[in-house]
Amino acid sequence: MNDEEFWPRYLTAHSDPRTRAIHTAGTIAATTLLVTAALRRDPWLALAGVVAGYGPAWLSHAFIERNKPETFRAPVRSLVADYRMAFHVLAGSIDAEYERLGLAAHR
Repeated sequence: MNDEEFWPRYLTAHSDPRTRAIHTAGTIAATTLLVTAALRRDPWLALAGVVAGYGPAWLSHAFIERNKPETFRAPVRSLVADYRMAFHVLAGSIDAEYERLGLAAHR
């Protein structure tokens, strides 16, 4: 499965806008913390970045989507797709992306 085949599957697992919002916030927080950790060479801050990124996202899958995170099946593709989804959420184009792919998204 390539990235373009994985993308619709990833979006289907993130159909609720609350999940997408939580993922986007986690992605921003994790990226900020991980970059800061690298600049400061602080492993504890790096750990906080990982927890800030994955913790809320996994909880949103358990309690909102009621599915398993795609990270467990395809970790690298999921990471790339997470940034792609965050871009679409922040750009306001996520609904158009669901429509383009013919996918149903909660509103």
